[in-house]
Amino acid sequence: MKALMFGWEFPPHILGGLGTASYGLTKGMSMQPDMEITFVMPKPWGDEDQSFLRLIGSCNTPVVWKDVNLDQVQESIGKYMHPQLYFDLRNHIYANFSHYQTNELGCINFSGRYPDNLLEEINNYSIVAGVIARTIPCDIIHSHDWLTYPAGIHTKTVTGKPLVIHVHATDFDRSRGQVNPTVYGIEKDGMDHADHIITVSHLTRNTVIEKYHQDPRKVTTIHNAVEPMSPEVAAIQSKKSTKDKVITFLGRITMQKGPEYFVEAAAKVLSKTDNVRFVMAGNGDMMNQMIRLAAQRNISDRFHFTGFMKGKQVYEVLKSSDVYVMPSVSEPFGISPLEAMQCGVPTIISKQSGCAEILEKAIKTDYWDIEAMADAMYSIVSYPAMADYLSVEGKNEVDKITWEKAGHKVRTIYDMLLASRA
Repeated sequence: MKALMFGWEFPPHILGGLGTASYGLTKGMSMQPDMEITFVMPKPWGDEDQSFLRLIGSCNTPVVWKDVNLDQVQESIGKYMHPQLYFDLRNHIYANFSHYQTNELGCINFSGRYPDNLLEEINNYSIVAGVIARTIPCDIIHSHDWLTYPAGIHTKTVTGKPLVIHVHATDFDRSRGQVNPTVYGIEKDGMDHADHIITVSHLTRNTVIEKYHQDPRKVTTIHNAVEPMSPEVAAIQSKKSTKDKVITFLGRITMQKGPEYFVEAAAKVLSKTDNVRFVMAGNGDMMNQMIRLAAQRNISDRFHFTGFMKGKQVYEVLKSSDVYVMPSVSEPFGISPLEAMQCGVPTIISKQSGCAEILEKAIKTDYWDIEAMADAMYSIVSYPAMADYLSVEGKNEVDKITWEKAGHKVRTIYDMLLASRA
């Protein structure tokens, strides 16, 4: 089984959960002996783990003939190609590729991130996907999140192979309902062209069916998982430098993640006890607003903002925490609570998160219920027996939620699509 996957992020250079999920799923699927995965991304950095897949960078794929006289090319290929077909090809190249910013090898430049000209990069990525699709054989196409849906559609057009799109989030999650019509259009176009849609939670599945008007029969939920803890991660020691209890928020500081509810709940906890410190680890467009809010609540001396963290830093923060909180307003899944529980950290999550569908050993509150959230925080730091129970049972629970199991569910969908075509 040859899968041609399109993604935007891949560890260690990630900006959110998308890259973590792409890595975990592909590694889990690679445990199937006959699975061959080619993963295409805009710009690899060279230090990605390629031991279980083939990684291709769009930035390294030539799309333009540089410094070549096309009339000379015609002389060399004229005996193989009909003259009219050749001229059509030449005109297509001039019309479609001459305006792209390319390097000396004829490759389109990509930032590898989320730049201001993101829509332009998405379009360029889809152009390169058509080139790659003509050279990499595949049985199935798999596109991760909305940025790669146009690439998946283009590849399906070129190859005629079935397209699976993986919905890690929708713009309804990212915007609290203030949907960007352009993004919505790209998302819906991908769903309409997909032969099957995978969602990371039932919450997201309902959104896909109700907001994007998709046939429920072609939408399947496959929950995310967590990568087994490596010996290097297991060896990381807590760097906690205080006897105070530490309660941590770790993620993008954006309205989707509900950071203001964390700050408000923190203020209520500190009105009852002063032996607690709060950490907001991450970055985002609401960071300055949260710094001001902490100051307004007069808790700045008990609040720490670390900035963006990744890799080993994430586990250092988690292992130095006594409680982890994810108060997301709309979270399609949320892998970080699983990582926290894997480290034995008692965890509080919002009921509005996809991971709440599968986690039983985490405390669940509504994101807006800061009273309940504060009570949960206070109870965990005040009652050791409760903290110990959540620590031990939480780790036991998430250790059974593996990417290998998720990969087998994805493979079932692949086999179903290919069988139906046969």
